[in-house]
Amino acid sequence: MELWFSEAQTKNISLQVRIKETLFMGKSEFQDVAVVDSYEFGRMLVLDGVFQTSTAEEFIYHEMIAHVPLFTHPNPKRVLVIGGGDGGAIREVVRHHAVERAEMVEIDGMVVEVSKKYLPEISEAMINNHPKLELKIGDGIQHMKEAENKYDVIIVDCSDPIGPGEGLFTPEFYRNVYKALKEDGLFVQQTESPFYHQELITYVSKEISALFPITKTYLASIPIYPSGLHCFTMGSKKYDPMEVDIDNMQRLETRYHNKEIQKSCFVLPNFVQELLKYLT
Repeated sequence: MELWFSEAQTKNISLQVRIKETLFMGKSEFQDVAVVDSYEFGRMLVLDGVFQTSTAEEFIYHEMIAHVPLFTHPNPKRVLVIGGGDGGAIREVVRHHAVERAEMVEIDGMVVEVSKKYLPEISEAMINNHPKLELKIGDGIQHMKEAENKYDVIIVDCSDPIGPGEGLFTPEFYRNVYKALKEDGLFVQQTESPFYHQELITYVSKEISALFPITKTYLASIPIYPSGLHCFTMGSKKYDPMEVDIDNMQRLETRYHNKEIQKSCFVLPNFVQELLKYLT
């Protein structure tokens, strides 16, 4: 008998993958957690029925949410990742020579433990207790309320704006992020699909641009996410990603990100520019 796992990406569209087996299924305090082994994407982490990452294509999302902001800031010594329980973002963060301390605050300890067991290639920094890494199982929203003038870069590696991730898309949260950053700090948040989540993207960009003098959206092609086209939104107090000296960037072995993509990802199709026209 064939086994299939489906994610309802909108009320009219679903992505369905054929799977070999279900490796884990449980319910944490916050959400349903599953890991399935699929034919097309390898092992996949699924939260509340939504595909989060897979061993076949995780490098795209994790490289883009980490390297783009870290190469935009000229000296990102202290970095915070909110969420990111699979460990992929923090794995990329600790590779940067400039980073001296990388904190990670993930609300769901089950996601961390399941990822360490079933997705070791993604969660290797957590498995190896990387010396730069400080992992805290706790509430990222509360963490932001208590932090001030502390971080050079904050990466909000959150799930969709429902359930545990809902509070990471509010004006209060963005004000606290601004407060937690140093005077030249910047942050990035994943902000969904420019095809299916246009209202969210416009809302987030307006809220961030009300606080940060530099607000930019950038894109990456991620196969398991709705529409295959995903966007990220950056708020920066000082540094413009279009002014990065790409020829002097640290050389990292990557599979998606490179020095040309560092800038070209900010070149937006006309329909996305139309969503953000109030920023120009």
